[in-house]
Amino acid sequence: MSDTLLDIDFVRAQFPAFAEPSLQGQAFFENAGGSYTCKPVIDRLTRYYTQRKVQPYEPYEASKLAGKEMDEARSRLAAIMGVATDELSFGPSTSQNVYVLAQAFRQWMKPGEAIIVTNQDHEANTGPWRRLAQDGIEIREWRINPDTGHLDIADLENLLDESVRLVCFPHCSNVVGEINPVSDITAMAHAAGAFVCVDGVSYAPHGLVDVGQLGPDIYMFSAYKTYGPHQGIMVVRRALGEILPNQGHHFNAGILYQRFTPAGPDHAQVAASAGMADYLDQLCDHHGGPTKGAAARGAFVHDMMRAHEKRLLQPLLDAVSSRNSVRLIGPSDATERAPTVALALSGSGQAVSADLARAGIMAGGGDFYAVRPLEAMGVDMAKGVLRLSFTHYTSKEEVDRLLTALDGVL
Repeated sequence: MSDTLLDIDFVRAQFPAFAEPSLQGQAFFENAGGSYTCKPVIDRLTRYYTQRKVQPYEPYEASKLAGKEMDEARSRLAAIMGVATDELSFGPSTSQNVYVLAQAFRQWMKPGEAIIVTNQDHEANTGPWRRLAQDGIEIREWRINPDTGHLDIADLENLLDESVRLVCFPHCSNVVGEINPVSDITAMAHAAGAFVCVDGVSYAPHGLVDVGQLGPDIYMFSAYKTYGPHQGIMVVRRALGEILPNQGHHFNAGILYQRFTPAGPDHAQVAASAGMADYLDQLCDHHGGPTKGAAARGAFVHDMMRAHEKRLLQPLLDAVSSRNSVRLIGPSDATERAPTVALALSGSGQAVSADLARAGIMAGGGDFYAVRPLEAMGVDMAKGVLRLSFTHYTSKEEVDRLLTALDGVL
């Protein structure tokens, strides 16, 4: 973990939202639903729409530049994540990407073979796989502890056998928040002969990971929650991607990053995604990180972000854990979780979020498409939960304001 302290003033200067007059006096704590967008992404999107909004990859200059910028986004993000450029693809959303992959597995798997899913997941990484039961594929559920929301790796071991082809789980849940041991789970699944699909949507905003080092066969996240445009980003490693049936146009079957994107990509948003890499590079350089190696530079920034977030998160966890009227979903130790904090209250999560809004705190209430884990933990779904989520650009002053506001509304 990096010992370098995050320069929060520098960070916030890279996000135009913090200088936007209409947002002044408010603190943003619904980042798990979508983050603010960094300036490099906005600049690239604006440039593309004003200078390069033409069909890419044609021989004229504007078109060549458009295609080059799309290729740059793919190659730079893939390098940060430790995978080959053609193993990373873009789609309209992570939910859509999972759906397309599920259709590929539907064609590839045989009746009687099995997929393991969890009830800790956001519905996007569980519903499409569960529907494959209609085709005779066995769905096995790796269940959370109903008190803590924890996924016990020993329970997974009991579910694995030679018929399992795929294990699907979240890097961390969007309500439980606990960070699952991806490498350990992946190693166990691979030893049993199964592929692994990790939903990284709720983790990636807190630092892009080296997928090559972690080892899963599929890793997905959403750019709009990671300071970028509304795109789903998906890594499918070559060993799996080349054996699954092609879901794209038949003439693109030989291009790995197009095999699971049946619709044409949003050219401008793909190009703008390179701004995410620009931003991570800015952070690395400003803080004196490594000068070489995209994955090493990404790891430096990841660790710096996480260290900052943990310093801010523990006081919030301590404050809510001490209240008898509040049930904290997930771990109370900041080192074990992402800064996505769901609270079951005596009243409605949405009603409390409305009270917080009047105090200048932007937060959310409801189920957040995480109905299965919340029901498994006995949460009253008529009330839902209050969710308080932040990322590395959140300041200590904003967390202090949140704690004061919580005292007032709880």
